[in-house]
Amino acid sequence: MTETMDASRGARLPRSARRKQLLAAAQEVFVTHGYHAAAMDDIAIRAGVSKPVLYQHFPGKLELYLALLDTHAEDVLERVRQALAETEDNRVRVHNVLTAYFDFVDGADRGDEGAFRLIFSSDLGNEPAVRERVDRVARITMQAVADTVAADTGLGRAQAELLSVALTGAAQIAATWWLENDRPISKAEAVRLLETLQWRGISFFPLQGSAPAPGAS
Repeated sequence: MTETMDASRGARLPRSARRKQLLAAAQEVFVTHGYHAAAMDDIAIRAGVSKPVLYQHFPGKLELYLALLDTHAEDVLERVRQALAETEDNRVRVHNVLTAYFDFVDGADRGDEGAFRLIFSSDLGNEPAVRERVDRVARITMQAVADTVAADTGLGRAQAELLSVALTGAAQIAATWWLENDRPISKAEAVRLLETLQWRGISFFPLQGSAPAPGAS
């Protein structure tokens, strides 16, 4: 079946387009009300479809929520991967990774502010399937940054991962604080400040084959 009927409007959409429409409506409801207060009735109304149409695509509220999580988890991961791959200049990499987190949390570049809450501040964090996806995002983004840190510095894996946790964790927390405090400074300035802080720390570790940093033992 490639098309579904919108019973309330009589319009037909390709299945993929209908799924995208339903996910967008669900995101608005989940972001506004949280998972527990959201209802499938509300999502169907927001999408302008009947409940049977909604259930054709998603058997329940949890499956709908998980589909949204998967979409946004992949978005975060791709942003970080691209941020690291675009350049071999490590200061630019720090800038790019910070920008990736701020852009994702901001949501303005894709018109879906609040989507970050589904991953970074879900009210369904105790659900195993949700926890697994959230942990996977944190783990894979950390590992991607750790790969670069280890390759450039020659540090052991555990050391590189610890530094990566600090870098990515700070990016997420700072970006979330910035948004939740009504963007008290421009995004560019916020990224610049954090970039300066993080670069002064990470640049202490010299590239493999280079002279030790001043004061290093």
